[in-house]
Amino acid sequence: MTKPSSPFTAAQLLPQEEMLEIQHTKGELYIGIPKEIEFQERRICLTPDAVSALVSQGHKILMEHGAGNAASFLDAQYSEAGAQLTNDTKKVFSCPIVLKVEPPTLNELEMMQAKSVLISALQIKTRQKSYFETLAKKKITALAFEFLNDENGAFPVVRALSEIAGTASILIAAELMANAKEGNGLMFGNISGVPPVEVLIIGAGTVGEFAARSAIGLGASVKIFDNNITKLRCLQTNLGRTLFTSTLQPKNLLKALKRCDVAIGAIRGKNRSPIVVSRTMVEHMKKGSVIIDVSIDMGGCFETSETTTHKDPTLIKNGVIHYGVPNIPARYPKTASISISNIFTPYLIDIAESGGIENAIRFDNGLKNGLYFYRGILTNKSISDWFDMPYSDINLFIF
Repeated sequence: MTKPSSPFTAAQLLPQEEMLEIQHTKGELYIGIPKEIEFQERRICLTPDAVSALVSQGHKILMEHGAGNAASFLDAQYSEAGAQLTNDTKKVFSCPIVLKVEPPTLNELEMMQAKSVLISALQIKTRQKSYFETLAKKKITALAFEFLNDENGAFPVVRALSEIAGTASILIAAELMANAKEGNGLMFGNISGVPPVEVLIIGAGTVGEFAARSAIGLGASVKIFDNNITKLRCLQTNLGRTLFTSTLQPKNLLKALKRCDVAIGAIRGKNRSPIVVSRTMVEHMKKGSVIIDVSIDMGGCFETSETTTHKDPTLIKNGVIHYGVPNIPARYPKTASISISNIFTPYLIDIAESGGIENAIRFDNGLKNGLYFYRGILTNKSISDWFDMPYSDINLFIF
């Protein structure tokens, strides 16, 4: 009797080697962190703990002496974490990756090496066309903080700084009512037998939410205005309580302004914040009341608002104290630095794990969204429209 023929050859029946996925080659990052020179900018992108986490994975960090001093992070802490320190600013900017809070000046851009990577804020409204022309000339790849988004479509850096700005607006208002010239002397705290401080918030975004959260925590009576009903509904859900909310109807808004002790402006527009509160409305506010215009960096939503500085933060108009500092998070540089660092450390580790910035951008759409220059080619349509510059879709280069 003949044996049935096997469908497999003898070689196929032998044990075979398992085919494993080829691991990505990890990239070694060399990051330069210069000292911020922008007026009143005191934040830094990486804390000593973040530097330690990156150095432990084989990455190099070169920092300019004193870069973290303003945020209460000393050179000794960075040195102990494994960072290299130098007084040579040019050497820091010559690193393959430059990480900073404020966008670099033209002089700082000139110190950068060709084909290097810049990670910083963009602040498109403050840029000049020459800034982008220099990026193109040096073939720099640039990512903007404010464009980075996560898997949920949210913008983590913008939200983190908005949380700080919203919380800070109430703390600043409490300080101004007690200490500022012509302040009304009221205190947050819901003291027994004393009517609570009344807070009016214009804008139901992240700033408005955290301003409301802080004001409620201090015992204030809160009213929130916004024309976006969905935002108003979400804010009440997030706070877990029913609040006075209203659309921006002039009659209701004026009535609330006459009664409030603190008014927070936290509404933004595409190009400029809409002026929601007119000069006439401000004239009807109580003497000694406080306006904190968090939207001042976009022009402000109070007609009487003017840009001020951390050194001289207030001005008084019609007996109302106006606070118009555009960079509120810089008032709390250590908190802001820790918050920013918590966001950027995972991004940097992901870039290294992917084998470099190009692979990371290929697989991370949120990181890709933050890209506005790729090897000297403008890839952001908003910048193209704003400055009338040629634009190319990043997907033509990264796919």
